[in-house]
Amino acid sequence: QVQLAESGGGLVQAGGSLRLSCLASGRTLSRYTMGWFRQAPGKDREFVAGITKDGGTNYADSVKGRFTISRDNAQIAVYLQMNSLKPEDTAVYYCAAKFLGYASFQPSDYNYWGQGTQVTVSS
Repeated sequence: QVQLAESGGGLVQAGGSLRLSCLASGRTLSRYTMGWFRQAPGKDREFVAGITKDGGTNYADSVKGRFTISRDNAQIAVYLQMNSLKPEDTAVYYCAAKFLGYASFQPSDYNYWGQGTQVTVSS
């Protein structure tokens, strides 16, 4: 079993940047496809970005060109670099792990979740 812990959230002005980290413990992430999701108040949890063990990535249309997902070579962390942030990016951001395969858009496909980190973008 893998435990996930997010960090790096905070308050930023529109147009600013943040880098979220997701640190794994219990085992490495080498066997997992990783995803970042977000959930705003009153809304469903939505896919943001995903990365396979081989480095293949996919993104939600709303963040393409602004966000970049990556994973470290030691396979214990995944990152989300967020640039040109907008107020509509405000949400709790979660990282999640699933057993290999493609980076699904569906939260129910993921096996492990972190507790989330709050990102607030002011206008």
